[in-house]
Amino acid sequence: MRLATWNVNSIRARLPRVLDWLDEWKPDLLCVQEIKVVDEDFPRDEFAARGYTVEPFGQKTYNGVALIGRQAPDEVERALSSDPPEADRRVIAGRYGDLWVYNLYVPNGTELGTDRFAYKLEWYRRLRQTLEERHGPQDKVLLCGDFNVVPEDRDAYDADKWRGRLLFTDEEVAALKALQDWGLADAFRMKHEEEGHFTWWDYRAGAFHRGWGLRIDLILVTKPLETSVESVQIDRESRKGTKPSDHAAVIVDLA
Repeated sequence: MRLATWNVNSIRARLPRVLDWLDEWKPDLLCVQEIKVVDEDFPRDEFAARGYTVEPFGQKTYNGVALIGRQAPDEVERALSSDPPEADRRVIAGRYGDLWVYNLYVPNGTELGTDRFAYKLEWYRRLRQTLEERHGPQDKVLLCGDFNVVPEDRDAYDADKWRGRLLFTDEEVAALKALQDWGLADAFRMKHEEEGHFTWWDYRAGAFHRGWGLRIDLILVTKPLETSVESVQIDRESRKGTKPSDHAAVIVDLA
């Protein structure tokens, strides 16, 4: 099974790029974030023409996630278990046989010391609570998406510059670690130990061409899936071209 995750930063703005990418990589399941469109306006027909089904969970202008797969999920869960009906649409989970896939767009946090930053940390806690209520670490569960946290020094182009800033504070790193302590391994780090691999580059200051990136788009797996991970790669090419997303796609191949 080939699974990919990509923060596309507007599915309608990036539609031709996403369709071309599907034609090239041919994933079985693509998890996209920041679709920025309500469900009824998601461009389903273009994906159906390529043999893909779509399960969106979107809202106007902001946020939104979707599962784009060659097969429809057997079961779908939307939102965290403790989310109120009016909550931002940031989570969709699909069951494919005995595998649960969670597609996540974690809150950015906006600014240190604000209510939004506190909300981000609490969101991580509620995400773990959701997993605890629905699954056990012995289940086949995969989490992917934009986690908006730099896991370690080697995941930033300049760790000393970024440490203590939004996305790389002690509180955010601890929140991600607490989630992983439930029983989740970083699939990319199972295959790549070296530094210098990034998934996000700021649009400003020529960051992409200068290599000023961060690795914040992750694929996490429970122990029963670890032996199934054959390869994980970041498609840096997906960040190139005219009007790209500021994120690159991440692809995992599972046996």
